Amino acid sequence: MSRRLPVLVTSLLVVLACGHLLSQPRVARVDWAAHGGSAAHTQHSPADLITPANVSRLKVAWTYRTGDARPDNRSQIQCNPIVIDGVLYATSAQLKVFALDAATGAQKWLFDPVGAAGGTSSGLGVSRGVTYWAEGDDRRIFSSAGPYLYALDAATGQPIPTFGQDGRIDLRQGLDADTSGLSVLSNSPGSIYKDVIIVPTRLSEGPGPAAPGHIRAFDVRTGARRWIFHTIPRPGTPGHETWPADAWQRIGAANNWAGMAVDQARGLVFVPTGSAAFDFWGGNRLGNNLFANSLLALRADTGERVWHFQFVHHDLWDRDLPTAPVLGTVTKDGRTVDVVMQATKTGELFVFERENGTPLWPIEEVPVPPSTLKGEQAAPTQPRSTLPPISRQEFSEAAITTRTPEARAFVERQLVGARPYHKWQPPSEEGTIIFPGFDGGAEWGGQAFDPATGTFFVNGNNMAWITHMLPIDRSKETTHVARGRRAYQVNCLQCHGPERKGDATRAIPSIVDLDKRLTREQVADVVAYGRGQMPIFSWLPEDVRNDIVSYLFNDTPKPGEATRDEGLPEIPYIFSGYTRLLDDKGFPGITPPWGTLTAIDVGKGTIKWQVTLGDRPEARGPKDPPTGTENYGGPAITAGGVLFIGATNDEKFRAFDMTTGRKLWEVALPAGGYATPATYVVNGRQYVVIAAGGGKMGTRSGDTYVAYALPTAAATPSRPRPRPRPAPAH
Repeated sequence: MSRRLPVLVTSLLVVLACGHLLSQPRVARVDWAAHGGSAAHTQHSPADLITPANVSRLKVAWTYRTGDARPDNRSQIQCNPIVIDGVLYATSAQLKVFALDAATGAQKWLFDPVGAAGGTSSGLGVSRGVTYWAEGDDRRIFSSAGPYLYALDAATGQPIPTFGQDGRIDLRQGLDADTSGLSVLSNSPGSIYKDVIIVPTRLSEGPGPAAPGHIRAFDVRTGARRWIFHTIPRPGTPGHETWPADAWQRIGAANNWAGMAVDQARGLVFVPTGSAAFDFWGGNRLGNNLFANSLLALRADTGERVWHFQFVHHDLWDRDLPTAPVLGTVTKDGRTVDVVMQATKTGELFVFERENGTPLWPIEEVPVPPSTLKGEQAAPTQPRSTLPPISRQEFSEAAITTRTPEARAFVERQLVGARPYHKWQPPSEEGTIIFPGFDGGAEWGGQAFDPATGTFFVNGNNMAWITHMLPIDRSKETTHVARGRRAYQVNCLQCHGPERKGDATRAIPSIVDLDKRLTREQVADVVAYGRGQMPIFSWLPEDVRNDIVSYLFNDTPKPGEATRDEGLPEIPYIFSGYTRLLDDKGFPGITPPWGTLTAIDVGKGTIKWQVTLGDRPEARGPKDPPTGTENYGGPAITAGGVLFIGATNDEKFRAFDMTTGRKLWEVALPAGGYATPATYVVNGRQYVVIAAGGGKMGTRSGDTYVAYALPTAAATPSRPRPRPRPAPAH
């Protein structure tokens, strides 16, 4: 069957004089065909018009304003746009889907899922991009909003009525489980293999009920489910023995939310999964918990498992695999090997042979501390890669900030009573240091791979976090306000905090004095149906949700009132929240660097270079080196030898030399670029575009896509720098 696929289209500018070719071939069009650049998720482009020699001359080519950033600085744009046939497809802060002329930024069409029939403004989550599929004249864009996956006509942006029901399918259906009232979203674009789309899902991982994270493929034409792989195995299937016998009926999550990579030639899809729910106490799911926290190699046409590797046994740390894997070909000890590379929140890189999962570099099982929590049994060992780490691996007294004596003392007070640091120290009542932090290490922005040199490029975080496990309040107070307090503690505290102050660095709002900003009806609606990144809690009985509202509105208990049964989950602990270890001025509580960019020679197993990524000059002396910053969003690399990355909370966009790590160019963005850029060529001119959506790490929200290009007269490259030839494709 013929298929119209995004391909590199090359046009030769041929100028003949005296019968000789006077100019070298010139690339007229290069697409960025999928989230991560390609099905292999390499975040690499063959475009080579921008080079280390001319990148400093980049100028703004066009900007596009989506117009829907939130004024309270709680919206984000995490989208890595795609570019096909000169058209750019992307999403806005409120998950509108649009198409632009990739050369000018002029809008071609706009689709608003909230305004679509049956659309909802609650619980949409975020969007990291869209998916393209084509066959003949049938060209489709797939995009998610909340629980719905839409199929849109790529030419008009209109829903395709023959897909699902009126152009969309409900991802809450077809999970082989009752998901009534549970959160099922999709933040990352699906992956295409032939005529199926394999779709990531984001689920609740809190102490309440959660939907299962089974992997599903859908027919791109009809939306019908084509196959399902149960990540929480059923009786009689491999992996079931690593759970309690009935876990498949009551445990949720173990989902893929970060995206996937597809080996089109072999028909394999590589699927990284996250932790099982509840993230931080697993006494009700004892065992290693396959296939949570695993890389799965599945037959893309059937969902059959070929091989797997589990990175975290019985996860108690929310150490989901945070990023799509990367496919590439490397040479090790004279042997050419097709590999799949997976970076982790723990700041490590694991590399496997694609065919059978054999580690390219050894992986060790190391003993780790036991849990001290009631009913918990931590796994006795955890895997460790023998490749050089991406992020710092040790936390000690020497790592505590020395910015000022007051800053150091402030951090030391937070550590009083905490258990001794170990990378795999289980959560505890006394306090546990998480380093690298809950978000990595590596994170969802993805990594890049250069096929010409076998180099893996990754930005990493060096952030310490601290958390406590709190016994659930099971007091005998029977007022509605008391029950609302207990329900808040179980379901809301881990995000909004015990003092309801939220966390601006994670765009989680304060709900102190909520009664002065919203009505009871508005708050009840948000509790039931979510908003933005907040999951839905409609699975809670309505009277319990109303009691949470009573608690948030500081109601006075009525004398003699009583409530029915508590309905608290049968777990002994809740999580105190995602708390960064910060100093008295809000800077990271450890010594710099706080963010890095690293190049790893995968075949040799060595670091080629590592540089600091980002800077917070206000946190250092004028003669001190850059601090680096926490960062979200990944790199895009080119055959011209230039790496582009935003990601940092200093709101800059930068270019680096891929060979040396030397910074070549930087520019201030209108808001933080917490997204992975894309680069492409249209009409012989190379562009690099990034979403400046801000809204993370306490920075302002934005609504702008910015595209950069060389001035027209400079678009033709000088003699390209010589680069090693890529290994043969397989």
